[in-house]
Amino acid sequence: MPRRQTAPDPWREAFDHAYRAVAFHPLFRPLYYDPTGGGLPRVWGHWQDSDALARTGAWAWVHGDGFIAANKRKRGTADEWMWVLSHCVLHLGFGHLDGEPTIDPAYAAACCVAVARFQAGLKLGKPPVEVPAELPTTDEAVLARRWRDTGVPSAYASCGIGGVESDLRLGRPYVVRTGALSLGWTDRFAIGLAAAATDAVEQAGEVRHRESDGPPPNSPWEQARRWFVSSYPLLAALAAGFRIVADRELAQAWEISIAAVDASSAEIYVNPLVRLSDMECRFIIAHEMLHAALRHADRVAHRDPFLWNIATDYVINGWLVEMGVGEMPEDVLYDPELRGLSSEAVYDRIVRDMRRFRKLATLRGRGLGDVLGGPLPGRGEACRGLDLDDYYRRALQSGLVYHDSNGRGLLPAGLVDEIRVLDQPPLPWDAQLARWFDEHFPATEKRRSYARPSRRQGSTPDIPRPGWVTPAEVVRRPTFGVVLDTSGSMSSTLLGKALGAIASYALARDVPAARVVFCDAVAYDAGYLPVEEIAGRVRVRGRGGTVLQPGVNLLERADDFPADGPILVITDGYCDTVRIRREHAFCVPAGATLPFTPRAPVFWLR
Repeated sequence: MPRRQTAPDPWREAFDHAYRAVAFHPLFRPLYYDPTGGGLPRVWGHWQDSDALARTGAWAWVHGDGFIAANKRKRGTADEWMWVLSHCVLHLGFGHLDGEPTIDPAYAAACCVAVARFQAGLKLGKPPVEVPAELPTTDEAVLARRWRDTGVPSAYASCGIGGVESDLRLGRPYVVRTGALSLGWTDRFAIGLAAAATDAVEQAGEVRHRESDGPPPNSPWEQARRWFVSSYPLLAALAAGFRIVADRELAQAWEISIAAVDASSAEIYVNPLVRLSDMECRFIIAHEMLHAALRHADRVAHRDPFLWNIATDYVINGWLVEMGVGEMPEDVLYDPELRGLSSEAVYDRIVRDMRRFRKLATLRGRGLGDVLGGPLPGRGEACRGLDLDDYYRRALQSGLVYHDSNGRGLLPAGLVDEIRVLDQPPLPWDAQLARWFDEHFPATEKRRSYARPSRRQGSTPDIPRPGWVTPAEVVRRPTFGVVLDTSGSMSSTLLGKALGAIASYALARDVPAARVVFCDAVAYDAGYLPVEEIAGRVRVRGRGGTVLQPGVNLLERADDFPADGPILVITDGYCDTVRIRREHAFCVPAGATLPFTPRAPVFWLR
């Protein structure tokens, strides 16, 4: 027989309805749900059957850490529970449980009067206790001092919901700390007041500035950006092309404590809940713009992305302090001992103590990089008529020329060097690969010989002239090995580019064949293949997990593979740690990372 369903408890339904109404009210939502996105403890209520609550006749108790204990034995309506729960949350918002060593009856009664006075104007729910129509307007601290001497008037002794005792219960004050941001209950309540006021304006038909459109023109973030455009030539062109996105929900979803940047969309994402001065906002905006302009997201190469972000933070902050741009906020990464070092040099230092540096926080937060690898959902690409590399290079170079020509002062040598390096972009991967082939497979040198006359001098056969000949002696033909990641995660387009380039460069240097090994879970030896067939007729065989070391071992131990033959490893980075004891190089898609620090050239396929 089917189990009989129990009838729903109407009293529990009333409590649940009231709990949802209070938790999602604009005034109280920041206290129930963490506005910083940290996912830490918040206000929560528990409808419990407690003898202690029943003995004192209390409707509910509120603790300093946000826990509300509601009396299950009270038969209250939804409106009454709304009044009770909002009474408890307002105690937290008013800071009544912050830093109080003890709670005496006078202080508890004064706090309840202050909360009840606020609730009278809020008009949320119906009080289940006797509340006088006229309540004193004096501050609760003053009332508490007065009532300690004169006693609590009987008319105001029943404003609380704790029965014969106080509804305030001591507990550890709740504070969220994320980087430079600190939010207590009073800070959260201030956010709720602003949200409630905004909601009231919207309901009255007023139009407000939308957060998704960027911060208001008079916000510190937008003022900082405009200051760079008008007053700081070095970064003026950059600031003119960037967009500030101050979206609370976006910052919460992506755990942005203070700020983050995406170079591809030219957007700086800031947390509108952060309280910073105008000078600190200038520092943050300059920090994020330099991240994007110096292409730190693309320069990560084989390095750990977060530790690379930490290294570039140290360098950028050192430059900004040296230039006197804005004011550095607290808890920002800065070490004067690293002055003058490049980002690469700082990275090499911090990887020696990875455990300690992984605990540091960027402007985005602890363990998160503020250099984003792509635009956040809902954001578009920057609308520009030229390549991003060209845009950032021109912006910084024009700013540097304008800065120097106007005598704006000296700049850090490291920053000037990096800006000038941008004018000399690195060689494309295929040119680097061609150089690698030149180093390991020098072209066979021809020589002149009188055994064969020069055909270009056929009109003067009486004059002997030597012709070019290839040495007739037997030489060992060069070869190389290819360890190919065939796990299926490699892009077929990039794989074709890599194999085609390898084949063309090998043919140009008279390399007749290459030893090809496919690797996934095991190594498949394809033997020696003509280089012209590597790109066209090679079939990828494996489809398992990527393990490259067996393929490398196969080549290094093969009797028919020369001891000085170099090895090319083609992988997408999702592989094991590879140790190669001979000359080698890696071909890796741009944006991927290797799980180890390579000690050989890496060609980033694009």
